[in-house]
Amino acid sequence: MTRVKRGIIHTKKRKKILRLAKGYRTGRSDLYTQAKEAVKKSLFHSYIGRKRKKRDFRRLWIARINAAARKEGISYSRFIKGLREADIGLNRKVLSEIAINEPQEFSRLVEVAKSNIKE
Repeated sequence: MTRVKRGIIHTKKRKKILRLAKGYRTGRSDLYTQAKEAVKKSLFHSYIGRKRKKRDFRRLWIARINAAARKEGISYSRFIKGLREADIGLNRKVLSEIAINEPQEFSRLVEVAKSNIKE
């Protein structure tokens, strides 16, 4: 049986991992085994972070809308329900931008929401 040395494949695989680990401290940037573990962990956390970011922004928008709505004398949940009843399909990102940058428009939206809440 012939001997297989895997020269190019083996080197490329190691180089790829070490390239991804560039900038890590101590052996994590130089030693293949440590670098492999560090890169695996970092890729895992970056994947989770991308999902987490969406969650965090939604929470921020809701907090902003709630603060602005309470200034107008209505809770967040009743405000959203009133908008839904009025068939106003603005998402939370846009609502929070309106609440911050255009308070007059936001108070008009609150009035529409209040008038459409069926008790």
